[in-house]
Amino acid sequence: MGTASFAFGDEFMAKKEVVKDIFNDIAPKYDLLNHLLSLNIDKGWRRKAMKHIGEEGKGHLLDVACGTGDFSIAACKAGVKQVTGIDISANMVEIGKKKVHDAGLDARIDLLSGDSEQMEFPDATFDTVTVAFGVRNFEHLEQGLREMQRVLRPGGKVIILEFSMPEHFPMKQLYLFYFRRILPLVGGWISGNRGAYTYLPESVMHFPQGQAFLGILSACGFRNVRRQKLTFGIASLYTGEK
Repeated sequence: MGTASFAFGDEFMAKKEVVKDIFNDIAPKYDLLNHLLSLNIDKGWRRKAMKHIGEEGKGHLLDVACGTGDFSIAACKAGVKQVTGIDISANMVEIGKKKVHDAGLDARIDLLSGDSEQMEFPDATFDTVTVAFGVRNFEHLEQGLREMQRVLRPGGKVIILEFSMPEHFPMKQLYLFYFRRILPLVGGWISGNRGAYTYLPESVMHFPQGQAFLGILSACGFRNVRRQKLTFGIASLYTGEK
């Protein structure tokens, strides 16, 4: 896939810069809107993802595009011994660090600002690699996935949660109406950045899903790739192994 660019204000910017600016801007309201706009369903999706972390995967987990640390904290509560999180948005990471501290998990969770497509971790560092609702924001999708595969130990598992499009009537039509009309209005009003909540549905609709994404995972070196649809296909849980 080539380099993507987006209209942002009066300029065209690389997708990576657009994403960083968007999430830095909405960081203070991100958690509120995340739970409000998903009607708290996202918490159940994370719990389902946790069930795929086997005992052998609970040593050191890498949470890619960790945001404000919800998945990192949930992983620790599910028994993961050590979590490292990385995100391109420094403001999201700072909020995440405060949440980690308030949860008393400073010794087990380390959140870092950084580029998920160019990670500085050595090969085969982590027992599990996860990304929740962030992989569609990669500017170079395959490069980011290959980095995740590189830092995963042999036999380790990748777990990816991502929004997807329902495929059947009437959920597909209802979802499109909500995504295109309601979400930008409410998200923009609360966050003060309507563009951020216009980008969200656009990014989901342009992201490869289902068999297309499983094929990309396989091409990037993962095996035994699988997809589980969640909540009528509103989200998808992808897993694979190195």
